[in-house]
Amino acid sequence: MSPNSCLRIHFPLLLLALLALGACTSTPPQQSSTQQTIVNQADDAATEARYSQSLNALLNQVSQTQEIPIQTLEMGFIDAKTIPSIRKLVLPPSGTFKKNWLAYRKRFIEPIRLKAGKAFLEENQVFLGQVEQSYGVPAEVIAAIIGIETIYGRQTGNFRVKDVLSTLAFSYPYTPNKTAREQLFKDQLQELILLCWTEAGGQLPAKNTQGINQSRFNSCLNQNSSYAGAIGLPQFMPSSIRSFAIDGDGDGRIDLKQSPKDAIASVANFMKKHGWQTGMPISFPVQESGLSAAKELADGEPQLKHTVAELIQKGILSPQQGDLQRGGVEPQSKGLIVDLPYPGKDGSDQAQYFVGLNNFLTIVQYNRSYFYAQSVAEFAEALGYKNQSAVPVESSQKTNSAKDATDKLKSKSSKKSGAKKKSKAN
Repeated sequence: MSPNSCLRIHFPLLLLALLALGACTSTPPQQSSTQQTIVNQADDAATEARYSQSLNALLNQVSQTQEIPIQTLEMGFIDAKTIPSIRKLVLPPSGTFKKNWLAYRKRFIEPIRLKAGKAFLEENQVFLGQVEQSYGVPAEVIAAIIGIETIYGRQTGNFRVKDVLSTLAFSYPYTPNKTAREQLFKDQLQELILLCWTEAGGQLPAKNTQGINQSRFNSCLNQNSSYAGAIGLPQFMPSSIRSFAIDGDGDGRIDLKQSPKDAIASVANFMKKHGWQTGMPISFPVQESGLSAAKELADGEPQLKHTVAELIQKGILSPQQGDLQRGGVEPQSKGLIVDLPYPGKDGSDQAQYFVGLNNFLTIVQYNRSYFYAQSVAEFAEALGYKNQSAVPVESSQKTNSAKDATDKLKSKSSKKSGAKKKSKAN
């Protein structure tokens, strides 16, 4: 998914789990021979040689393990190139950079996106309702994710995906996590090849190329992506497309770039598969009286550690928030403290604090950033999402009351029965 700056979580990025497409946009140039050396435009000769060797090695590996003819793969990557600017885009911020939740929020929860979001909800109202019914993910949450990711398809990236992934797989900048990051993108590059192979009509393992459309294979490799290789309206990485993307419009293919229905269904499927709980809230602001306690519990770890009952007892939550008293959020259900830092007017370190519940962490699985998850929650609320339990306890209380009454009647009946038996026995 889109690599929005991840700002507080101390653990490796998920396979950017997230998401994306089946549509292909750019057409590769015609080639006369499959024996040409793969071309690239690296910024120095050593990087160029290392890139070409590594890419060819990966293509040979995929060819052997999946039985895809090497000539087909070489044709698809014959014009592949490194993109030096991408290496700069993935560099971590400088040591002087201060995380700014308020600036981040303002970037995404703003009039243009909100207007587009309301239009998206209206245009897709019927289908969103069907998907919400099937997957349990609110229409406004789905719309918020797509709106934050790409403004409903307006900003899906302008880099060729094969160039992005091969650059980051074989020419990642020198950072402490270089090895791990290169492996992540190497895996995504392999996923892209397999995705495009099946989109072109191929089977896995391949065994032969009958029915394969080389032009379609090449076009899929050349489709546009973000600078991290995320594709389409919901910005899915290739692995997420293969694992979670859905043919929502029923046309027989998955197209996350041109089909809003495919994008909607795919986002809902991803969320459901990653633990979304139907009818449950996402997060609640910390009560002012509980700020000190919240600061002590905020450790940045994405784990549900503290029960709702404990958070209420510490003054961090109020029983009235989100129907905690009347809703289906059980006292023993758990949450985590989310701290979203920003610089104060005087340059001092400030933060807003929230309690994230299970559904908050589900959004984090889409994009590993607390900033991102809370933005989705607030964007969804601005679109009409009710951030509260939709499972009222009243009905269960009535059920329990009826059960208690029944039990009392049974108890009285058994006592009378017992008394009669004793009388008879005597």
